[in-house]
Amino acid sequence: MIVVNPSLNALHLPSVKSTFTQDVTPIYETTMDLLLKEVQGLFEQQLRVESLLLLSRKLQAEFKQRLQSSPQCMLPSHNYTLPTGKEHGTYLALEVGGSTLRVALVDLDGRSSSTHSLRIRRIVTSTIDNRVRDLRGLAFFDWIAGKIGEMLAADREACDHMQLKEPLPMGIAWSFPIESNLNIRLDAIVNDSSAAVLSRAYVDSSTRLAVILGTGLNAAIHLPVSSLHESKFGSRQFPTNVETTHVLVNTELSMFGKHAFRVTRWDEHLNAHHILPDYQPMEYLLAGGYMGEIVRLIIVEAVETAGLFGGSLPPSLSIPFVLDTRTLAAFEADVYPNLSASCIYFQKEYGLAAAPTWGEMNFIRQVILSVSRRSQGYFTAAIHALSSLLHDLDHRLLENGLDHICIGCDGSVINKYPGYMGRCQALLDQLVHIEQDGRKRVVLESATESAVLGAGVAVAMANESGWTLQA
Repeated sequence: MIVVNPSLNALHLPSVKSTFTQDVTPIYETTMDLLLKEVQGLFEQQLRVESLLLLSRKLQAEFKQRLQSSPQCMLPSHNYTLPTGKEHGTYLALEVGGSTLRVALVDLDGRSSSTHSLRIRRIVTSTIDNRVRDLRGLAFFDWIAGKIGEMLAADREACDHMQLKEPLPMGIAWSFPIESNLNIRLDAIVNDSSAAVLSRAYVDSSTRLAVILGTGLNAAIHLPVSSLHESKFGSRQFPTNVETTHVLVNTELSMFGKHAFRVTRWDEHLNAHHILPDYQPMEYLLAGGYMGEIVRLIIVEAVETAGLFGGSLPPSLSIPFVLDTRTLAAFEADVYPNLSASCIYFQKEYGLAAAPTWGEMNFIRQVILSVSRRSQGYFTAAIHALSSLLHDLDHRLLENGLDHICIGCDGSVINKYPGYMGRCQALLDQLVHIEQDGRKRVVLESATESAVLGAGVAVAMANESGWTLQA
């Protein structure tokens, strides 16, 4: 028989659940250290000089194949010659971009005149906002014409010229038809990469190609006409008043390298979710419009698998493409050991509730370094491939006495990202040296404002009887 103490019936024994709480520490698949080592290995596996040289040779083969067959790449322009540097005058130049319109007066004073032989005399920038984009028919071009008129009206001597019967010569970067009642004449149309070649070649006769590396990527190169298949020129009539042995070629460089570059799972994710997958494989791997997104995708994985930010992704970082190259540059430019400058910027820019730890900041910085170093390596391999193509196809280079070839460089990444151009130049020197086949040194030179300046040079070449402003 079991005897029960009646007093126990009134005793309220606490349950285990209400008395004890479990301290559950999240278990992650990996650690930030291990993930960082994996990132560094994947992004740097093709960056040895020998690997970059092999990559360059693969791209050279692709370039040569596309010179013969592709309707999308290696497109010959209608610009056959490079400037002599003797062109003089002041010309109207227009650049129509995706978000801005720039109207400028460009002065050409001759290559040997001074360090300011090519300069922008006056420029006005206007935003192409949604209201402007919604303009229909000729209304958009009427808006452009109005902006041209406003800029010219602000310059007394240009205004005086507009009263003359002779129209003012104009060049435009990109192909937009301009019809207006202004006394102007459209004499030259160039794209951004061709404009970069022309602007740099005006001040440096060793220039034969140029690259644009900012949000996107492109390059132009001056090649013998004979190096392109005749189908590339269609039924065009070649001009008889200029030499047509060579032609300025728009490479559409961003479209190359699909089967040449090694990619990571984050690159594959970006490409698979892109509105145009596989369309511009080189651009997706190295251009400024994508570097930040690759870093963001790694951060997202680090939060989920390695406990970055305590396993909780800041809401702002869940937005695709929110991480831009300004943020990446802030991390790379931070000289403080505790990364205080980039920490303040990062927390403010992306609305973090609490400041990241030093370990978290260092993880992000090291990821950024890996992504940017790969961008520099792949970019260097591409421009080495272009300069090698030039050596192989243009035998005049061996005869003109130049000791180097200049590449004009424009774009926010190549010209403004911390240390980018310098590291590319160092890599390029190593690639040229290791070949030891007597090829000329390739030198990267900044070609800022090249779209506007190049449009000015193009119209000067088309119309050497341009009007001259008296300073």
